[in-house]
Amino acid sequence: MKVEFYGHVRQYHNTKAEIDANIRTVLESGQYVMGPMLKRFEGEFARYHGVKHTVGVGNGTDAIWLSLMALGIGPGDEVITHPNTFFATAEAIWIAGATAVFVDCCPDTKCICPENIEAAITPKTKAIVPVHLYGQCADMIGIKKIADKHNLRIIEDNAQGIGAQGNGFKIGELSDAATTSFIIQKNLGTFGDGGAIVTNNPDIDAQVRKLRNHGSSQRNVHSYGFNSRLDDLHAGILSAKLKRIDAWNDLRRQWAARYTAGLKPCKTIDLPVQMPGYRHVFHLYVIETKKPEWRNGLLEHLVKAGVDAKTHYSIAIHKQAGYPWGKGARVVGSLANAEANAACCISLPMYPELTAEEVDYVVAQVKAWDAKFASQAPDGKGIAQAGKKCCCGH
Repeated sequence: MKVEFYGHVRQYHNTKAEIDANIRTVLESGQYVMGPMLKRFEGEFARYHGVKHTVGVGNGTDAIWLSLMALGIGPGDEVITHPNTFFATAEAIWIAGATAVFVDCCPDTKCICPENIEAAITPKTKAIVPVHLYGQCADMIGIKKIADKHNLRIIEDNAQGIGAQGNGFKIGELSDAATTSFIIQKNLGTFGDGGAIVTNNPDIDAQVRKLRNHGSSQRNVHSYGFNSRLDDLHAGILSAKLKRIDAWNDLRRQWAARYTAGLKPCKTIDLPVQMPGYRHVFHLYVIETKKPEWRNGLLEHLVKAGVDAKTHYSIAIHKQAGYPWGKGARVVGSLANAEANAACCISLPMYPELTAEEVDYVVAQVKAWDAKFASQAPDGKGIAQAGKKCCCGH
């Protein structure tokens, strides 16, 4: 059996009629950039999040750095985040001209640890960028308390968590802005690049609208800005998909539960942790080998068996060749949890259009590998989940 990592084509065929109709509407309108379909989708996306404003931009990276710029954050400022995420999170901070400050993640959830944030704050700190990693919210209540105490701004990197919820909060509720990516592999993806910012702050909304459009809010009148606009074709595709996102996330959660039930007996791997009261939407279903040296062996076994497994993110940002841009980065404290996560992670196929037969086949292949090494497995959790408990109880 072959089990693909992505279900893009299946999803298109399941939504083809409405996607094609929206594309046709845009093509026949003659308005392809900053047109009525974009305005419609921005309104739909804002209502979905329960916020006042959505601004569609060119991609998720732009969404972060344009939000930083809208808040006046740039050279001389520091922005705290964590390094076990996609490179773009830090890249956006560097593009804005600020310094990225890396702190460690929680050992279980892999999201940023509030306790570590507070230890990294200096007079130069202006903002925090928590990442809702793999589809689970970071501890926004803890992060918000720290931000309020130190007068810091919060921009949520929600590229992986559309539809996720925390215990007592929604995405965008406790921050200045939440950003997302619409590249095809996301829970809500278009056929190319795209991104958006959701916010209740009218100043951020107004500033990003100008910045994305060459500094213009009036025809022929320009100030400082860029070219980063979500075009109407992508907006039409996303509009067709948005009404299905909760049902698709429910399916992701269903497949995640099936993976977890099937893999629970395995001795050589740790399974994803879902925090009580949180709605994890499983953009990725990430297992971790209990020994780093096992990761590549298991990955190769799966690929040879026809399972298109991958790694996210196998090199932490502070270990990348691109770190740091100039001198725009610093590390505070140990990053042992983030480094262990990078060394041990494997992402199994995860998308709504999976079948029970495919999930069970993946489980069987992991269990077949596990049987060969179970006798060598350490008791308890592996190094990726065995870090010091955080203030948030992780």
